[in-house]
Amino acid sequence: MKSTAKDWDETRTAFATSIMVDTTLSSLAQNLDAPDWPVKGKEETPAKYIDLSFEEVTELLQLKGQKPDRIDQLISILKETLAFDSPFGEMVAQAEAASERDNPLLKNLAKLGIPENFPIALTGLGADTVEFCKLEKLATLGEFAVFAQGMSQNVIVGGDFKKLLNALSHVDEGALAEVLPFRRGAKGLHLAEAVAQAARAKDPVAHTELATTWFKDDLAALERDIAAGGSLSRYFVQLGDAAVEARAAELLRPHLRLPAGVSGSGEKKKGGLFSRLFKR
Repeated sequence: MKSTAKDWDETRTAFATSIMVDTTLSSLAQNLDAPDWPVKGKEETPAKYIDLSFEEVTELLQLKGQKPDRIDQLISILKETLAFDSPFGEMVAQAEAASERDNPLLKNLAKLGIPENFPIALTGLGADTVEFCKLEKLATLGEFAVFAQGMSQNVIVGGDFKKLLNALSHVDEGALAEVLPFRRGAKGLHLAEAVAQAARAKDPVAHTELATTWFKDDLAALERDIAAGGSLSRYFVQLGDAAVEARAAELLRPHLRLPAGVSGSGEKKKGGLFSRLFKR
């Protein structure tokens, strides 16, 4: 064994901030045209070792059937990788970008006209799934898709996480409509369905406020339609549930900016002399 505890401490400290810390040692060795790392497995990365002391690393390597001097090769791989960190960083970034472009979930989102930056907080996912996404720092559908694509096939998921994952994987419009403000047979996401989901949410008022902010263009179009004689109730009739339609209209009404004399009922309010002449 040529390496010392000092050599190891200096190397592992320097490598702690490397972008290659989670790359397998076998891949790093191949990139360096160096002898392959003999211990196989996805978990065989620098991150597996750099938090351990010199003695702990040599002991761990022995438990894996390696001689203590195997740490010499480990230090060599890390040191040589550090010298090429920037070029490798560009390669990794390009690989990750290519991987995302090949992500079938992202492709299906695009095919369905569903924006990748749609907030998880605006979905109809259950509280447990929303909390899980918060813990994993998944704020958007795009981040959900990338995370799901990178999950090990051995990871078992359930609940609404599995429902959304399967719905996006198989383009199941019925399942998508259960967890997203998605309308079967149409592309994109919609304000009416978003407010309908808000009606079923734990905090419907806050959910509606977030929905009107996100769907501001849809809201403006609805305001123009109502001002021209349309009705708020007719806007929600497509939901097919009278109770949900009424609740959704009630939630959305305070967010409408309508001209004076327009109620949203489909008729303009009569006023002044005209009203008095025709009042019954």
